[in-house]
Amino acid sequence: MEPGGDVALDIIVSNVVAVFRVRCHLNLRTIALEGLNVIYKPEVGKVLMKLRKPKITASIWSSGKIICTGATSEEDAKLGARRLARVLQKLGFKVRFSDFKVVNVLAVCSLPFQIRLIQFAKNNRPIASYEPELHPAVSYRIKHLKATIQIFSTGSITVTGPSVQNVATAVEQIYPLLFECGRALR
Repeated sequence: MEPGGDVALDIIVSNVVAVFRVRCHLNLRTIALEGLNVIYKPEVGKVLMKLRKPKITASIWSSGKIICTGATSEEDAKLGARRLARVLQKLGFKVRFSDFKVVNVLAVCSLPFQIRLIQFAKNNRPIASYEPELHPAVSYRIKHLKATIQIFSTGSITVTGPSVQNVATAVEQIYPLLFECGRALR
């Protein structure tokens, strides 16, 4: 802990999911035959394409909708999406990049203490739900931020939300509640 009671927590963004459209019909067979790092899934009606930098995987549908996963920041997600659109353009499609939106951010954070999950779940009913027979974590939902937090007894938390800002705000809001139910590491 830092002086003054403030704690600096490292929130590590591990996945950013973004969607965008290219506003043209895409021939998946052409992409599969001529593109690089491509996996064609005709039974699902999509193509998976991987980029190395930034490291993303894209699911491409013939309608022109594309979902990018695997980026570690919103900027990397946008850069990867634009690079993907450029690759499709070079394959001969009349691509127009539009409707880019980050839809989900997954982040992890390790707290400097363990959590008493049963006590936390009791203190924060009905927002917190804990079913140890089904999952080892307490699920805590912050509706106005559209964020969901999975809290483990080890002090590790996983946060999903619509943006990096919402994820950071969710961690700030839940920290005092977790601190009440924490116990020192041995």
